[in-house]
Amino acid sequence: MNSFIKKLVAIGLVSTFQIGASASAAEQDKVVYHIDNASTQATKGLRNIRNHLDTVPNTKIIVVTHAEGVDFLMDGAKDPKNPNVDYGSLVSALKSRGARFEVCEITLKNRNLKREQFSLDTDFTPSGVARVTQLQNKEKYAYIKP
Repeated sequence: MNSFIKKLVAIGLVSTFQIGASASAAEQDKVVYHIDNASTQATKGLRNIRNHLDTVPNTKIIVVTHAEGVDFLMDGAKDPKNPNVDYGSLVSALKSRGARFEVCEITLKNRNLKREQFSLDTDFTPSGVARVTQLQNKEKYAYIKP
């Protein structure tokens, strides 16, 4: 191979490597936090999410709740073990940093709850379990259960 062609090949390989490295560096971490029991998981989960965002601020985080896990997203909810912990303010602070909080609509039906009982920072999903599955399998979210 003459030196001109060698240089072109080398430039092409370097360019390809740089483009690949840029794409990898730009990829955003995506994580689903799964909460199905607020009394044992909510405070710990919110602390984990805060620490996660403190360390990797551009992480895309979705918190999916169902069953008793939805309780911490209700208006006025506090940690039963530590009533000084106001869940609403913690959720609002994390939402302002990009975290999303979703409540299972099947849980609403089964527990006879209404959307109006939840914080304005809450979104809803038809099925919490199906949503977790979709995020993991189709959207490649990492899974964390606090």
